[in-house]
Amino acid sequence: MTDTDITRRLAAWTVALRPDDIPEAVRREGVRTFVNWLGCALGGARHETVDRAIAALAPFSGPARAQVLGRSERLDELHAALMNGISSHVLDYDDTHLKTIIHPAGPVASAILAVAEARPVTGEAFLAALVAGVEVECRIGNAVYPEHYDRGWHITGTTGVFGAAAAVGRLLDLDERQMTWAYGIAATQSSGFREMFGTMCKSFHPGRAAQNGAAAAFLAKANFDSSLQAIEAPRGWANVLSTKQDYGEIVDDLGTRWEAKLNSYKPYACGIVIHPAIDGCSQLRERLGERVTRIRSVELGTHYLVLELTGKRTPQTGLESKFSVYHAAAVALLHGDGTPTAFTDERARDPEIIALRDRVQAKVEPGIEEDAVRIAVTLEDGERIELHVEHAIGSLERPLSDEAITEKFRRQAEPVVGADTAARAIEAGWALAGTGDAGAIARLCAA
Repeated sequence: MTDTDITRRLAAWTVALRPDDIPEAVRREGVRTFVNWLGCALGGARHETVDRAIAALAPFSGPARAQVLGRSERLDELHAALMNGISSHVLDYDDTHLKTIIHPAGPVASAILAVAEARPVTGEAFLAALVAGVEVECRIGNAVYPEHYDRGWHITGTTGVFGAAAAVGRLLDLDERQMTWAYGIAATQSSGFREMFGTMCKSFHPGRAAQNGAAAAFLAKANFDSSLQAIEAPRGWANVLSTKQDYGEIVDDLGTRWEAKLNSYKPYACGIVIHPAIDGCSQLRERLGERVTRIRSVELGTHYLVLELTGKRTPQTGLESKFSVYHAAAVALLHGDGTPTAFTDERARDPEIIALRDRVQAKVEPGIEEDAVRIAVTLEDGERIELHVEHAIGSLERPLSDEAITEKFRRQAEPVVGADTAARAIEAGWALAGTGDAGAIARLCAA
């Protein structure tokens, strides 16, 4: 293998993959990925970020052929993909590929569900497209992580566009040359900056990746060409956007080593590196009882990414508070909460939370893993209580069960579409592989 054949080889695999080539364990994870994503998209559907995006861009939509989940609006496939991608990520409650911190489903599922409404797509074909898209974006992410991410790129947006192009390209029956073009068209639209974390633009990234990736596939289907070496060329995606290029991560062991099997699902609605702190502080709340009101100080020993990504000391909004380990620890101690209700504008400005937040200190602990934390709480009488979380709930070592994902779905969806519709949507999501019309799931989720 040379470094001049990466994009084409990836395209060849994407096109040739058959549903029965996917192992049962990977298929199962694909269904879990879809159900978790669908619940998150419904949960975020009424957020003001989605309201503003629709108000701004719906006037430019084409034929109303695809549903905006959890709402009454129907838009063209590309705009519906954008809006559903935004809503699925705006609460920061969606899935995570822990090796790269990519949120895989947002770009991919948002794109293919919109496309599946406008043309017949079976659940079997939909699931294969979803798995292929997740595999593509995570492998490309592996090739450049962490240097690409450390430089400031939001990797969900920059790699998600490839995943969406792969998945939609499969639904459009692209051939190998067209899929290679689709990857090139996706590459030249790749973007998203970590500077945007804590603002509405963070959720815009997976939405735009879904929209742009789908557009790349549609353009390629019309024989709109691109470079055939868009990923690996000297001035291509990997070399321009990263100082690391490990192309073996993209093409080695395709079909036998599955990144799509390694997806994880959040129990808490915030940056995933905060999850160990929330997990531990919630446990300490149970031990402390009413003594949580007599805390003098809280010390956190964390992975370096915690302070780099979630070091906002004085968040002013709910979106900002999702990137404050200080806020998250305080809310978990006072309320035992890490769900969307912990990260609202009101909670970010709550005087009681602010008072405890100001007594939380965090420092990097050398050698600690990303899903671990050490916590020490000192009470006003001097008593010191310590806790070590080795693996946070939601990690690969402590994954959410199907039942937990269902309950998470229900809590998000019922306030938006009601209990009856939420129950039907949950049932349809788990039955994805056997349905004859995947697009019907989107129509079921209309407000």
